[in-house]
Amino acid sequence: MNANEKESKMDLDPTLLEIIVCPACHTDLELVGDDTDSPELVCQGCGLAYPIRDNIPVMLVDEARKPG
Repeated sequence: MNANEKESKMDLDPTLLEIIVCPACHTDLELVGDDTDSPELVCQGCGLAYPIRDNIPVMLVDEARKPG
């Protein structure tokens, strides 16, 4: 594995993904686009998509992308 491949892999703790919820509606989140340049945690309830920057979820409603 080269340096670029290491940087492109998501390194979120699976335990975190089990316990983290949407701050807006407290519903479970799903990791989407984990092998892309813009991975997100998408709320299964309200649809807000929270960005992940440098392997850190940005769980701020003001930073979330609104559903289509």
